[in-house]
Amino acid sequence: MAEVVRMPKMSDTMTEGVLAKWHKKVGDKVKSGDLVAEVETDKATMDFESFQEGTVLYIGVEEGKAVPVDGIIAVFGKEGEDYKSLLTDAPAAPAAVEAPVSTAKTETPAAIAEVTSSAATSSNDARVKASPLAKKLAEEKGIDLSQIKGSAENGRIIKKDVESFQPGTSSSSTKQNTISIPAFVGQEKYTEVPVSQMRKVIAKRLAESKFSAPHFYLKMTVDMSAAMDARTKMNEVAPIKISFNDIVLKAVAVALKQHPNVNSSWLGDKIRYNEHVNIGVAVAVEDGLLVPVVRFADGKSLSHISAEVKDFAQKAKDKKLQPSDWEGSTFTISNLGMFGIDEFTAIINPPDACILAVGGIQAVPVVKNGQVVPGNIMKLTLSCDHRVVDGATGAAFLQTLKSLLEEPVRLLV
Repeated sequence: MAEVVRMPKMSDTMTEGVLAKWHKKVGDKVKSGDLVAEVETDKATMDFESFQEGTVLYIGVEEGKAVPVDGIIAVFGKEGEDYKSLLTDAPAAPAAVEAPVSTAKTETPAAIAEVTSSAATSSNDARVKASPLAKKLAEEKGIDLSQIKGSAENGRIIKKDVESFQPGTSSSSTKQNTISIPAFVGQEKYTEVPVSQMRKVIAKRLAESKFSAPHFYLKMTVDMSAAMDARTKMNEVAPIKISFNDIVLKAVAVALKQHPNVNSSWLGDKIRYNEHVNIGVAVAVEDGLLVPVVRFADGKSLSHISAEVKDFAQKAKDKKLQPSDWEGSTFTISNLGMFGIDEFTAIINPPDACILAVGGIQAVPVVKNGQVVPGNIMKLTLSCDHRVVDGATGAAFLQTLKSLLEEPVRLLV
């Protein structure tokens, strides 16, 4: 018996998917577990495997088109079976995702020269007949159009007539003391592309976070000189290169164990204080931002954290992350230091109560023991959901984090 195949919900935030590629066509045999298509969700491009068996009787969505969750995308059944009755109550086919369109609007002399103003077409022959471009050019040059003889039909003045006009010596033919500004022809151009599934969800979730969670921000400066020395020594023996972001992540994990109120979530009618530490690491990809999660980060070594973050970053760029990779964070870190950003504020990643924005390390003079000495500072900004975290709570967390980063040996005990 013929069965419809519907768009599956492949993540908790997915509302629609894009049929990126079909691996089957009408008439192909399908077995349970066969790869049928690739579906672009809000997070990644994922394989869609069949749970049904039979022959592909109907494909209702072209590659590149968006389909809502549970929308009909195909029909499987016995070869030659009548399936059209199954589509009777189906919703209208989704609109195609349009390809990028480049649109340009250019004002060129040729386009403008042939347009005659309504004043010029008046039955009043006493009025000057000229194209809009000729009028504009004459105004810029300070030329009286009544002194110019038009060469176009019915004596209409066009651009070349103004350009070739040689004004006389009489004051009536020119405007004195006028600065001549050459004409400039520009081009308005833009490209429009459809909003990707990932960008739609980013926009929706962050807008909800920004406008529903009352954000406040706490900033602190950390001297990273000791951390820089420690990192150099660690990388002499570490099996994988440790980054400053790895050190920050480990320090945050340790600090969260000491400040569980920051490691919390707003759930509407209750607050969840998490005893485990799962840290989301914001990773920039072509279509937007993904936040894979380092689970139980407080119990992992720096080498383990470094390897896991590098693996997540590669998977994110390859669109190979799975829902289990980005779900369940209790705190998020966003680091833009590698892009030369000194400091910034980040929007909370719900349902987390806080997110830490990390800037780059700057070599600047600092005062130590009353003396100005070279220093290496890094600026941190903690965004807090005031429904869960108060100012004093966030400040205490930052103080602990600062002490851990300025004395990194404390991360080992």
